[in-house]
Amino acid sequence: MSQTFDVIVIGAGPGGYIAAIRAAQLGLKAACIDEWKNAAGGPAPGGTCTNVGCIPSKALLQSSEHYEHAALHFADHGIGVAGLSLDVARMIGRKDAVVKQNNDGILYLFKKNKVSFFHGRGSFVKAVEGGWEIAVAGASSETLVGRQVIVATGSRARALPGLPFDEERVLSNDGALRLGSVPQTVGMIGSGVIGLEMGSVWRRLGAQVTVLEAMPAFLPAVDETIAKEAYKAFTKQGLGIELGVKVGEVTPSADGVRVAWSDAKGQAHTLEVERLIVSIGRVPHTEGLGASMVGLQLDERGAVVVNEDCRTNLPGVWAVGDVVRGPMLAHKAEEEGVAVAERIAGQHGHVDFDIIPWVIYTSPEIAWVGRNEQHLKAQGHAYKAGTFPFLANGRARALGDTTGLVKFLADAATDEILGVHIVGPMASELIAEAVVAMAFRASSEDIARICHAHPSLSEATKEAALAVDKRTLNF
Repeated sequence: MSQTFDVIVIGAGPGGYIAAIRAAQLGLKAACIDEWKNAAGGPAPGGTCTNVGCIPSKALLQSSEHYEHAALHFADHGIGVAGLSLDVARMIGRKDAVVKQNNDGILYLFKKNKVSFFHGRGSFVKAVEGGWEIAVAGASSETLVGRQVIVATGSRARALPGLPFDEERVLSNDGALRLGSVPQTVGMIGSGVIGLEMGSVWRRLGAQVTVLEAMPAFLPAVDETIAKEAYKAFTKQGLGIELGVKVGEVTPSADGVRVAWSDAKGQAHTLEVERLIVSIGRVPHTEGLGASMVGLQLDERGAVVVNEDCRTNLPGVWAVGDVVRGPMLAHKAEEEGVAVAERIAGQHGHVDFDIIPWVIYTSPEIAWVGRNEQHLKAQGHAYKAGTFPFLANGRARALGDTTGLVKFLADAATDEILGVHIVGPMASELIAEAVVAMAFRASSEDIARICHAHPSLSEATKEAALAVDKRTLNF
């Protein structure tokens, strides 16, 4: 006899597990299916974010930053380090422990909220009276029935055509997080978020890192002022960045990888590296979902087609996160998961896509929300801009990290904040103030008039808001 649930969620990444928990909180009988396995073969909910994305990359970024500080910057603070050494295995072990803590935390949250968890691959079988039959293929097979189904199967790394990931020489984010030693040389194809973060990790630990980017501009989605500042900082650190590149033949061997490429002028070059990280984007993960079995509509990329409320073409079937349109961000997936659970329960869930923050956890960090200056120019939108450098911020000086700036963009007539862009220390935390301000349609004057603690990095936010009206106080 099949178990019947009010809501079945396929996938336990940030969008999926949050949707299941919120549905349970609203009094719905909820189940979540997920096939991720840990090293021992047990369940590892959390999706790409927890297992091979956001969480482990931040763990390694933190470890590598500590190492670089000890090697290069502690002396400035009067701290001597004798016999500095690096234990990569222990570093990777710590990363794995952080991942497991998050896996176990999600399983605990399922139990706490009375969400039934099934370990295996979930797929559609057929429509049945009152819902959908879902098969679970795992250690033991199950058949479930869901009155409502939420697809949250996430995304996977996009490989170069004809060059699959072997995770030994040619690496996705997964392989880049599992290296057992520091390579002497690392190549990166694409300057995507994950690639830049992983490139930063291995550069800090001693690798020579070269980035080959097809676009003529560095980080074209980022505000130009911020991108230029980041480019300057990364190249000063020793990250080799080649723009306007056309990648030719890529040849892996037992010793490494050879990449033939031509520069923006058409001159031919060859890059030989021990490891190659491919960071050219991600694609929706819908293989094995059984979409064709029930007529679930997919687009040309394999993404589930949804409307503005995350409804699919099938009654009672929804989809959220990386597997649908929009930015592939864990926090976007979470917000969609909550909104869909609330809609199923008869409430009015809402996600404002205009104020979703973006973060790149390099050093310096890069964060932004809203529109950038090039977009406003292209739209012919009249605006005012204000910037403030961390070089003039007392807390940044005390930290010894004065790289970067905060930039505000506001409507020329109403002063409403249109976008905030940050490159510098703790940008990932500072951007939250801008998101809150924009959610309430604040003006730059509102931020400029709010008292900020001294000394704090957030004072740079206040000063940038003051700069919109050309009245900074400390620069």
